[in-house]
Amino acid sequence: MRALTWHGKRDVRVEDVPDPRIEKPNDVIIKVTSTAICGSDLHLYEVLAPYLAPGDILGHEPMGIVEEVGSDITHLAKGDRVVIPFNISCGHCTMCGEGLQSQCETTQVRDQGKGASLFGYTSLYGSVPGGQAEYLRVPEAQYGPIKISPEGPDDKYLFLSDILPTAWQAVQYAATPESGTLAVLGLGPVGQFAARIGRHLGHRVIGVDPVPERRALAERHGIEVFDTAEDVAGTLREATGGYGPHAVIDAVGMEAHGGAGATVGKIAQAAVGLLPDTLAQKLIEKVGVDRLTALHTAIGAVRRGGTVSVSGVYGGTADPMPMMDMFDKQLQLRMGQCNVKRWIDDLLPLVNDPSDPLGTLDLTTHSVPLTEAPQAYETFQKKSDGCIKVVLKP
Repeated sequence: MRALTWHGKRDVRVEDVPDPRIEKPNDVIIKVTSTAICGSDLHLYEVLAPYLAPGDILGHEPMGIVEEVGSDITHLAKGDRVVIPFNISCGHCTMCGEGLQSQCETTQVRDQGKGASLFGYTSLYGSVPGGQAEYLRVPEAQYGPIKISPEGPDDKYLFLSDILPTAWQAVQYAATPESGTLAVLGLGPVGQFAARIGRHLGHRVIGVDPVPERRALAERHGIEVFDTAEDVAGTLREATGGYGPHAVIDAVGMEAHGGAGATVGKIAQAAVGLLPDTLAQKLIEKVGVDRLTALHTAIGAVRRGGTVSVSGVYGGTADPMPMMDMFDKQLQLRMGQCNVKRWIDDLLPLVNDPSDPLGTLDLTTHSVPLTEAPQAYETFQKKSDGCIKVVLKP
């Protein structure tokens, strides 16, 4: 089959690789019909190279048609249409029972001290082959796959794999009071959905992003917007009677730009990319530094007694706060990898609603064949050509 493989910093290629096969009785194989590039894939493209090996298959936002099922799978059959959550969870361990599927005890990567395994996301999270490919093996398929209607365009359902439940969790964690104000820092795909969800739930929502196309898309969905060129924290306080928003979502993470902290983080991240993998891993683990501009802005902007909800991914361990461990263990502010399956019952009725209240069909800006994935990564990374969300078609 054809798949997108990693070969180095900013070097991804579409190559022929062996077809996946059933390895355990609770596996299924799907033929991928759509698979998206996530903002966190850019961390693999830029920063997390020490945890990748040449030939690793990327991608964790896939959907498709069931091709083959393991002997233990009784609720799925060949021809079923499914969306695959990015985290691999069993559904029966203590963590899954508590709605913390991102901490699944069955698939935890214990040798790395991390939570549940993820598709296509480095040795830190299990080195599981990803979904930017023609076919995908899905472990723990007795629980993970989300069976959906055979009707309707892929884009209506695809984002259930990651960014839609991630945004829903971010808004739930923000705990904005009724008729309160929610600010969203970063209007990339997750930020766009978080802002729309906030509006859907009746909140006043203010979005902040430096990219004009992103601000324009948010405005189309009734979001007030500001540019980051302004004093963001001061502007948000001024827009809320001097108090600040009741809650702020940091949907940016380590991709933040601006400020001295951002410059230090950028230099540190660039330095890591010049080292051999073993040394680079130790540097990230012991002295890794993030660009914390967005998080500091969120803390500065939120009103006293408010909530900061972090959905943007951080990877540093030598930040003023140990962000990698705080994020991975889902400690509060509130933060953490999304527990995808926890939110599906809330989201499916909205996704199935013909009125499309969350605008799932109004997010993709670039839909291209899998063969064009390397160029699409570059376009997405540079935020050029009005690129907000890329969907690949194997």
